[in-house]
Amino acid sequence: MINDPRPMIEQSPMHRFQIFAVVMCILLNALDGFDVLAISFASPGIASEWNIDRAALGIVLAMELIGMAIGSITLGNLADRFGRRPTILGCLTVMTIGMTASAFADSLDHLLIFRFLTGLGVGGMLASTNALVAEYANAKYRNLAVILMAAGYPIGAILGGSVATVLLDYYSWHAIFVFGGIVTGLFLIVSFFYLPESINFLVTKQPQNALSKINHYLQKMAHTPIAQLPEKSVSHNASSFKLLISGQYRSITILLVAAYFTHIMTFYYILKWIPKIVVDIGFEPSSAGSVLVWANVGGAIGAILLGLFASRFQLRPLLIGILVLSFCMVVIFGLGPQSLFNLSLISAATGFFTNAGVVGLYALMAEAFPAEVRGSGTGLVIGIGRGGAALGPVIAGYLFVSGFDLMDVSIAMGLGALFSAAALFYLGRVMQARLSNSPA
Repeated sequence: MINDPRPMIEQSPMHRFQIFAVVMCILLNALDGFDVLAISFASPGIASEWNIDRAALGIVLAMELIGMAIGSITLGNLADRFGRRPTILGCLTVMTIGMTASAFADSLDHLLIFRFLTGLGVGGMLASTNALVAEYANAKYRNLAVILMAAGYPIGAILGGSVATVLLDYYSWHAIFVFGGIVTGLFLIVSFFYLPESINFLVTKQPQNALSKINHYLQKMAHTPIAQLPEKSVSHNASSFKLLISGQYRSITILLVAAYFTHIMTFYYILKWIPKIVVDIGFEPSSAGSVLVWANVGGAIGAILLGLFASRFQLRPLLIGILVLSFCMVVIFGLGPQSLFNLSLISAATGFFTNAGVVGLYALMAEAFPAEVRGSGTGLVIGIGRGGAALGPVIAGYLFVSGFDLMDVSIAMGLGALFSAAALFYLGRVMQARLSNSPA
């Protein structure tokens, strides 16, 4: 009888239990999509009610992204130490509190605190779900599963944004956060009862009752139970962060951080500033919300198509082309005032390429890091990279205040996608050199 179930999961067809685990993570990431972009839908109303300028609004838009950066690094490490499932449940708890409290914020300072708290939970959630999906998918469909998980983000923004648009027709911006708090709390309850732990984590870390939990999940997947746990590698006791900055993973970690950091600046410039830009052009806040929804429709389609292509072609070259096209579309977005139809169309095309770039980077992270550091590695890349996400809206806000027009700001912010493409080009050289130096 075999003792290690991981090769069995890698090589066997996907069972409905594995598909269920992946779908759960897709739904959780969809929740992230709405929770993060709730502030974008609410931003025109906040700016009007509290009379704040674009520079201050840029800080509001960036605050949960700062929380995401810290949450990805700290809570992603907890996912490697204590498990994917308890970390996700903790993140959902924090997100529920942050979203609900945001609805009742009575000052800018309080709103900043509550948005930071929400981002803290979202950051840890993404690092954990990325690892959980990679570890429940088999080898054949791993890239597709991770990309579909990441595609949940714009899907959540589409569904939540559609609801937010309706809410804004009848209520103030506070209603968006009330809705978000209720939905997040419901996901917490469902996840508590149905979300499984990663078998890969249980084998790697071997916590108490690991064998019985592994066999419980194996039976659900119609696999043969194992008689005993495999021998625990000594290297698994080392610090995850020490492994990531060691010679073995240092170059890959640095290049993935650079790629994610620069492209996410471009990505969040589009997602965070679309509503305010559309309102400034002269359209109603509800119309601005609909343009942002179309940007996420394009993002969802781009992510799904990338997932299908990634099952047939090499992911990294595809991503380089997508990132170059992202820059081109952000520049086109900067052309200036358009009809509402044209703005929606351009935003959808921009979202198509920028979001495909983001989800493709998540798939590269899942490939690059082994199980014992997958949560920490993903969390570290996302955490540092989220610094770029936080900087994007702030830098754009100060550029606008300094007198730069929409085209100038769009070109400046779009350059992040080109820098990301360059980082992936060099990543290919590093990975090729690593393969060449591997023992035959």
